[in-house]
Amino acid sequence: MASKLKKQKPNEQCPGVSELSKTLEKHLLQQIIDNSYDSLFVTDKFGNVLLVNAGSGIFMEYKTEELIGENVKNLLKKGIYDWSPTLEAIKTRSVVSGIMRNTHGVQHLVTSKPLFDENGEIVLIITNGRNEDLEDNYMAAIESERKKVRRYKTEVEYLSEKVENKEPVAESQQMRNIIQLCNVIAKTDSTVMLIGETGTGKEVMARHIHHNSLRSKEPFIPVNCAAIPHELLESEFFGYVRGAFTGANPQGKPGLFEIADKGTLFLDELAELPLAMQSKLLRVIESSEIQRLGDTKIYHTNVRYITATNRDLNEMINQKQFRSDLYYRLNVIPINLPPLKDRSDDIIAFAHKFIEELNRKYGLRKTLSSEATQAFLSYSWPGNVRELRNVIERLVFTSSGDIINFENDSLVKSKTRSEMLECSPETKRPYQGTLKSVKKAVEEKYINQVLADCGGCVNEAALRLGIHSSMLYRKKNNSSREKC
Repeated sequence: MASKLKKQKPNEQCPGVSELSKTLEKHLLQQIIDNSYDSLFVTDKFGNVLLVNAGSGIFMEYKTEELIGENVKNLLKKGIYDWSPTLEAIKTRSVVSGIMRNTHGVQHLVTSKPLFDENGEIVLIITNGRNEDLEDNYMAAIESERKKVRRYKTEVEYLSEKVENKEPVAESQQMRNIIQLCNVIAKTDSTVMLIGETGTGKEVMARHIHHNSLRSKEPFIPVNCAAIPHELLESEFFGYVRGAFTGANPQGKPGLFEIADKGTLFLDELAELPLAMQSKLLRVIESSEIQRLGDTKIYHTNVRYITATNRDLNEMINQKQFRSDLYYRLNVIPINLPPLKDRSDDIIAFAHKFIEELNRKYGLRKTLSSEATQAFLSYSWPGNVRELRNVIERLVFTSSGDIINFENDSLVKSKTRSEMLECSPETKRPYQGTLKSVKKAVEEKYINQVLADCGGCVNEAALRLGIHSSMLYRKKNNSSREKC
């Protein structure tokens, strides 16, 4: 008759299985302890070593089995380490932390924590530690990441209102040649100096160079040197640490050189930098080293410089207003941007571009009349592209219909008409004939100019000329009969 197996409760195990499980658990626990990168050291309340892992053995230069059963007082006497946090924890009945050094001066940052029973008696002292150099490396890595985060945050804040990407307009042959040159030098790290009148698009060209460079994925930081108060230039360019001066950001602040690291720093209105700042800028360019205000550390920076000016720096050098050594350091590749009046092919291209942008933004259908087109080409545009953009915006919003003309813009209308008169073929020819005929020609030209300024109003023109309106009518009629 077959014997029946005794049923066991679900949580019951055979004695052999239970012992095997305990052995496996102990073995697994020992593996976990030994493979911990930190050192682990456990003693009883008398300082006798109960458990030690491989990390502690390496630090003390003993095999782990040799340390089991030793007393920390004996280890201390043998000079294995210079100080025992375990004994301090037993003595003070509290958590103790500090630096422990072995016989070779290797330092560990250790913490000993006592464990108590229900009666408040110490049962065990658990000590763990980590190599201090490793700790320093971790902290340095964390601080480096924090600096990157602060840098990117500052960069985003700095660029939050300056992210518009404008491509340069190049319909004229002059600008096409310049764009071709910029595309070539963009692939290098050479310093570029953009020279041109206000409003010729120096920042647009600087952005074009950056976006076509090997640094295009790194920051482009535009700086208007004329817009920063002189007393803040150093803190803006170099940054500062916390507590560097009264009113400083409590977290410190990276400077423009740091923010632009690995990218491009565009220094607009370069001529407005004071001499003291010019010398500091020169040193950074030559050494690639910066130091925050209030800091003792030297940081290396990798920046490509693009500068811009509308002033004659050579004349400023002669007047001791600009450093010649900085000029020669920055004037590696000079690029002259011509004024708008010298590239007429770009005038209408810009006009259509700006009208298209405004139409798209406001849902309009504005177009430029032939009269306005001719007037645009005849006007000298002393404010260059910036003035053209402002005039287009004004005309788009003030013209009554979809056709843009000059009916509602008397200022530009009067300027344009007078300039058209000055540029007409008749006035380009030198005066010829007798003195009487030349006087008559000059008088006629001036009368026409005043009439144009007054919008054809004879009474107002006569008032400006200081003659009676009947005399002005007579002069106009005589001039007409003579031409016939």
